[in-house]
Amino acid sequence: MRRLLVFATAVLLVAACNRPKYEPTWESLSQYGEAAEWFRDAKLGLWAHWGPQCQPEDGDWYARLMYQEGQKQALDHRAKYGHPSEFGFKDVIHVWTAENWDPEAIVTKFKKAGARYFVAMANHHDNFDLWDSSHQTWNSVNLGPHRNIIKEWEKAARKEGLPFGVSVHASHAWLFYDSSQGADTSGPYAGIPYDGKLTKADGAGTWWEGLDPQELYVQEHPVAQQWGWEWQDTVSVPSEAYRKNFLDRTLELMDKYNPDLVYFDDTVLPFWPISDEGLQLTAHLYNNNPKAVVTGKWLQEEHKSAIVYDVERGVVDDIQEKPWQTCTCIGQWHYDRGLYERGGYVPAPAVIRMLIDIVSKNGNLLLSVPVRADGTLDEKEEAILDDMAAWLSVNGESIYGTRPWKVFSEGDGIRFTTKDDAIYAHLLDLPAQDNNVIIKSLTERPGSVQMLGHEEPLEFTCSEEGLKVTLPSGNRQGMPVVLKII
Repeated sequence: MRRLLVFATAVLLVAACNRPKYEPTWESLSQYGEAAEWFRDAKLGLWAHWGPQCQPEDGDWYARLMYQEGQKQALDHRAKYGHPSEFGFKDVIHVWTAENWDPEAIVTKFKKAGARYFVAMANHHDNFDLWDSSHQTWNSVNLGPHRNIIKEWEKAARKEGLPFGVSVHASHAWLFYDSSQGADTSGPYAGIPYDGKLTKADGAGTWWEGLDPQELYVQEHPVAQQWGWEWQDTVSVPSEAYRKNFLDRTLELMDKYNPDLVYFDDTVLPFWPISDEGLQLTAHLYNNNPKAVVTGKWLQEEHKSAIVYDVERGVVDDIQEKPWQTCTCIGQWHYDRGLYERGGYVPAPAVIRMLIDIVSKNGNLLLSVPVRADGTLDEKEEAILDDMAAWLSVNGESIYGTRPWKVFSEGDGIRFTTKDDAIYAHLLDLPAQDNNVIIKSLTERPGSVQMLGHEEPLEFTCSEEGLKVTLPSGNRQGMPVVLKII
């Protein structure tokens, strides 16, 4: 009997050890606490938000807007490709060849520019998977470039020693393509349906014979009467089969490429709160990679111990207790040739100021640099990356591995970070009249003040008024300067 008890106890202990740590509940996922140190230290990620919607080089949400009569993308599509009853987004995928794409060259450029992690888009709302997806026939290995884009991005990132992330956006394809069910209301094609309701049987004799457009467009349901990013606010809730397919695809993505970060383009998590697929995916990733990061948007406080808070094209207004992230872009999310031609990119000084502000508040910047249809960066983007590289090569110690100081700012012009025994004061704008700056937050005399990139210590005085520092002459170059105070 004693032997049986010992054996039974051993079996229970083994079972307990093999039990996953994380279950798909907020209570269980809250054990995560906060992001791993690699993420906290990295501060800057660069992102290739690249897929077939870049083929027309006409900006973001092309696969939806091309079907909306009167929209710029709809007019451009008709001029370039023809009417969407005859040439729909499935056909845009067909002509996207990415003929000049060199993932190693881009990732190397991103790392030189200062990236400490790299993120690649795995799919967008267009529902097209950029890997050898066994649950989605419409993928980049079967169609378009006929290349495993995620695998090649991952290989390039690992070669450069960068943590590898993927962004997943496809949960909203259910609503994204509903405009493809429409038709023009006027003109020579009035009343002729777009291609959103085509089926596999309609493909006989076409280039897409044997493919099912509904696997891509998922429009075998009524058009939603209103658009809503939060599922509970829409009148068209995704089917169980659709959610299951998304779950299977994303689990496969995680298992094949073991990402260090998964960015979900969703309020909180995919399909939350109407179902728990997002919770299942997060638990699965953490159980296989405990140092992985999952990001979500519009989080409540109860969610911030389970996943990382992401703010799209914005920043928080104060230091956050837990690490967080801003995601933004120097242009449109998908490549926009018109923006390039107009010189509309966010310039490097503005990017650096944004990075400093975010880091001072305990955040990271995930910055998208749009990739052209052919898989290359344009020369204006490369110049911005070169300027970032030049600034970070001198001032990177005030960014990487730092933590917030007791306050993040002094007025609009100074931001603080700290590391080891140093306080870094980032001067976003230099004095207009003379070379003296007063930092009122520092009233105790430091041992030394140095400007990063300048060899000689700086002259300073300290009083109840604050720390007054005399800057070297000739430093008004448009970029912030950093004072290292010890």
